[in-house]
Amino acid sequence: MSIISDSLKRIKPSPTIAVTQKARELRAAGKDVIGLGAGEPDFDTPDNIKDAAIKAIKDGETKYTAVDGTPELKKAIVEKFKRENNLDYSTDQITVGTGGKQVLYNAFMATLNKGDEVIIPAPFWVSYPDMVLLAGGKPKIVKCDEKDGFKLTAKKLKKAISKKTKWLILNSPSNPTGAGYSKGEIEDLAKVLVKSKKVHILSDDIYEHIKYDHFNFFTIAQVSELKDRTLTMNGVSKSYAMTGWRIGYAAGSKDIIKAIGKIQSQSTSNPSSVSQAAAVEALNGTQDFIDERSNAFKERRDFVVKSLNNIKGISCLKPNGAFYVFPSCKKLLGKKNKLKTDTDFVEKLLEKANVAVVQGSAFGLDGYFRISYATSMEKLKVAMDRIKSFCESLS
Repeated sequence: MSIISDSLKRIKPSPTIAVTQKARELRAAGKDVIGLGAGEPDFDTPDNIKDAAIKAIKDGETKYTAVDGTPELKKAIVEKFKRENNLDYSTDQITVGTGGKQVLYNAFMATLNKGDEVIIPAPFWVSYPDMVLLAGGKPKIVKCDEKDGFKLTAKKLKKAISKKTKWLILNSPSNPTGAGYSKGEIEDLAKVLVKSKKVHILSDDIYEHIKYDHFNFFTIAQVSELKDRTLTMNGVSKSYAMTGWRIGYAAGSKDIIKAIGKIQSQSTSNPSSVSQAAAVEALNGTQDFIDERSNAFKERRDFVVKSLNNIKGISCLKPNGAFYVFPSCKKLLGKKNKLKTDTDFVEKLLEKANVAVVQGSAFGLDGYFRISYATSMEKLKVAMDRIKSFCESLS
């Protein structure tokens, strides 16, 4: 009899982490691999944030904190939501976790019963379905067409809702496509959700500040009457280049926040005290570098999209935000090239061209692949040349 639990058999390892690890291993073996799989800004954490962490260490802020966040960080988060999103919360409506991923995991563990459905628009971040499965819920995948910008429509949402639906996940700007929902698009979804009185919304806003071309970010709690049914998740990892600090947070109804805290009290307990002190400075300190870095990402995005669309057999939409593109490789699949799936495509691309990307099927939509352009322009230029040469060799 296996010692491994049945619940663990329902899930798989993260494909994005697997690709990143494979690229590391190949580089360690001497291969000149360019990794475009990781969703991690290549910028350093700003100095004022690092200085705040150093000061916290020197001041002895190295003990346990409240399970779900220090009062100082919760206050900073409350002020952030008011300042940037015009949303009013009290500190007992805020939870802080070890990264946004833990906040989402805690939310599902605290709320899902066996058979509860969670609507997940595809393409989706790879961890959503597996976290739902681990919590005993049922992912209900709704495929979103390229012609709709890879975004969920009100019509598809209405069709997907059933008596068992407990959550809808909204991620804007999106991982893996970079698609951002306009205010009008969110309001159209909200009209459907208002009528479905039992559906809660999990709004994943982690890429809120990484946006381009005058795209105006709105979160669903601020443009609808659904605030009481919405858990709004965010964090410092992407906007502030703090992926390794592991701080995520969320705002929502007091009962859900309390339940999330209960889960956290019996798992990790509090996030790092030093990381929390750094996050206070991230939220309260200067925000000037955010636009500067977004402009750098925009330059990379424009280059990558143009380069991909100049490759025969590849087509790519221009995203509104985040630092990903989600190009189609459908025209390069088939008997002629002996590449039946997007997984075949990315595996052969890594083998022949030493470029690591992630297959679209990992995100719930076949025939595509994801590129993270959160790396230097120098590396992106080499990578685009390699991808073009590889694709040309298939024709």
